[in-house]
Amino acid sequence: MILSPVAHRTGRVRLATPADHEAIHRLNYRTFVEEIPQHAPNQERRLVDRFHEENVYAVYEVDGEIVGMVSARTQRPFSLDQKLGHIDQWLPPDSRPVEIRLLAVDPAHRATRVFAKLVQFITAHFMNAGHTVGVLSGTTRQLRLYQHLGCVPFGPLVGQEGAWYQPMYVTRDTVASWSAAMVPGGNFLTGPVVVRPEVRTAFAQPPHSHRSADFHHRYAEVQSLLCTLTTSRHATLLLGSGTLANDVVGAQLLQLDGRGVVVSNGEFGDRLADHAARLGLPYDVVRAPWGHPVDFDVIDAAMISSRARWLWAVHTETSTGVVNDLDLLRTLAQRHRARLALDTVSSVGALPVNLEGVFMASAVSGKALAAFPGVAIVMHEDAPLPPHVRVPRYLDLALAVQHGGVPFTQSSNLLDALHASLASTSWPTRIAQRARDGVQLRQTLTQHGIPVLAPRDVASPAVHTIPLPPSVNAQSVGERLRHAGWHVGFESDYLRRHNWLQLCLFGEYSPSSLEALPRAVAEALSGA
Repeated sequence: MILSPVAHRTGRVRLATPADHEAIHRLNYRTFVEEIPQHAPNQERRLVDRFHEENVYAVYEVDGEIVGMVSARTQRPFSLDQKLGHIDQWLPPDSRPVEIRLLAVDPAHRATRVFAKLVQFITAHFMNAGHTVGVLSGTTRQLRLYQHLGCVPFGPLVGQEGAWYQPMYVTRDTVASWSAAMVPGGNFLTGPVVVRPEVRTAFAQPPHSHRSADFHHRYAEVQSLLCTLTTSRHATLLLGSGTLANDVVGAQLLQLDGRGVVVSNGEFGDRLADHAARLGLPYDVVRAPWGHPVDFDVIDAAMISSRARWLWAVHTETSTGVVNDLDLLRTLAQRHRARLALDTVSSVGALPVNLEGVFMASAVSGKALAAFPGVAIVMHEDAPLPPHVRVPRYLDLALAVQHGGVPFTQSSNLLDALHASLASTSWPTRIAQRARDGVQLRQTLTQHGIPVLAPRDVASPAVHTIPLPPSVNAQSVGERLRHAGWHVGFESDYLRRHNWLQLCLFGEYSPSSLEALPRAVAEALSGA
């Protein structure tokens, strides 16, 4: 294998098809005959690998041209087995190895990025099938680079004079860490988000019973951490999504026996109205155009006319990136002696959130709290109201609290992962960094001529929704970005309907990825 850290154009990695085989044979020849004297020349100037029929190839493509390749195979013996004997003695215990070979990149396109994306792609392909270690032979010309990427050398050198190679292996966790640190591209979705290694490690521990003392102890720790983060008095965790959390909140509003006001200026405000309708809540809706802040005078008038006993709103409207003023919502509720309920699914962990005086608030584990999706969170000011209006058992918050928060089956893996994220994060530092990063991202997008929907003075630093003109298809742009390694929002129904892209700063990403993101979006737009 040979690589060199020089400039390259943007491309994409994909699995090869039979139509690519001729280009693969010719790149194989240029690399391992003409550049590295590993094989004898021939007049055809093509080299068919001896394991070609067993190989799975990934190729790096730029403008329809194959400029890089790598192969992998699982059949034993590997080529390294044939040279060194059974190599498992050098690998981590209980490894399921795949051999990675024939890494070749055209000189005009060589860079650490190309190498990392090829190896990451082919390794991930096999790791998804249960393999845990990639075995490879790295050219001695680039040992420092391989080691920088986390490859572990083992055994003696193999090869011949002028073409010496160091046997190495790379683990699944190491390759996964390249997504932010080594490979341009990244995950800027609302979820699932990239989580830190300690969160993945916690999730991978053997599960334990939700009835055990250990589970209840961990549950209490998570409750305490959430209450500290949000200045809430109580937090109850359920197995589910933000939709479940909002249904539980709605079931509590149902016990108030009175009319309320739902505020909507986006998709998730509309969903709150749908929650209310499905639960049979009596309510009025105050709407504002998507991408605009709500009018608090209109809300005030609606609460007077309906004699509202409750007010239900979204704090950060995920669809548009608009942040509705929590202090003003709280003041309105207090003025009318009404209970305030909030959807804070995209706020907690991304913004400073003070839930003091808030009746109920929903959140989730899988967005800005940077854990895995699957834990629905309901934060509440007081003990929940026991149902006098019939609600399903799973929506009965009083029943959950009565059973220590665990009336039904829960996942210790999800709980442990959420605990790892909450306990290992300095949240004031993280939130302040997201604020700076959000300013940087918006400024750079603007410099590239890319608009952001939410007005600057009410915009979340973590949610950047980009409206596109009818002449540019958001799905085509999103797919182009995904092929280049960038995961952004474009597939949700509301994004499709409005022809929007969305960039979110909820999970883990590197400074280099954040810096490169606006340029990548601009390139994708220019090619759409």
